[in-house]
Amino acid sequence: MARYRFLILNGPNLGALGKRQPEIYGTSGMDALPPLIRKVLGDRADDIELEYYQSNSEGALIDRLEQAREQGVQGVALNAGAYTHTSLALADCLAWIGVPCVEVHLSNVLARSEPLRQKSYIGRHVIGVVAGFGMMSYALALQALVQHHEKE
Repeated sequence: MARYRFLILNGPNLGALGKRQPEIYGTSGMDALPPLIRKVLGDRADDIELEYYQSNSEGALIDRLEQAREQGVQGVALNAGAYTHTSLALADCLAWIGVPCVEVHLSNVLARSEPLRQKSYIGRHVIGVVAGFGMMSYALALQALVQHHEKE
């Protein structure tokens, strides 16, 4: 049985990973993630039960975060997409649910030309941020969640 139950939660337009703006987000879809997780975590990957959820709807993302809390999910790797930079509602949810969360970005948002993308409303409610490593960002976020729980 898995030791950790984690959720990868993806926001708007991330259902098109590998197809959408590959010059920014890369050419890999979520199907490329399992081997990356194995590469980063090695045998510790066997300790993780992983769920995936993607929605273009802000409300659906909030509903899923609340469900994660109720279901005993132990950590979330959250790529909120554009909602990272605009959603007070998502930030408010993260502030109260009490589930450790790592903010994930495929691109280096601090190097993006749009100033809006350099601000995160959710950042103050997460345990850390991983950005700029493409799909590897998700695997590194899961590694951070495992280490967070091992420190407790």
